[in-house]
Amino acid sequence: MTFVIASPCVDVKDKACIEECPVDCIHEGERMLYIHPDECTDCGACEPVCPVEAIFFEDDTPQEQRHFNTVNAEFFSDLGTAGGAWKLGPIGRDHPIVAQLPPLGDVASPIASKP
Repeated sequence: MTFVIASPCVDVKDKACIEECPVDCIHEGERMLYIHPDECTDCGACEPVCPVEAIFFEDDTPQEQRHFNTVNAEFFSDLGTAGGAWKLGPIGRDHPIVAQLPPLGDVASPIASKP
């Protein structure tokens, strides 16, 4: 089991979760963040700091967001296990499902522009 990031993160990318993650398993895509399922240690540090409540324990993901369990896992299918997000830096792309979504957040919002 692992934690996953769902649609409330799309076009927001606050990154507070990245700062809290002790194992550096949260990677930055173009429009959202993704948790690497093989690197996540299920510590849960990321979940309470997410301002848009986009992070769920895999089994607790709301039914309407369950496809994001697969989205998070598939995002890493060609990246493998890097041993930390800092090694790869921002990925510059998203899972096809995320890439096809209409704009969902205000990318100019204070949350989205937080460093």
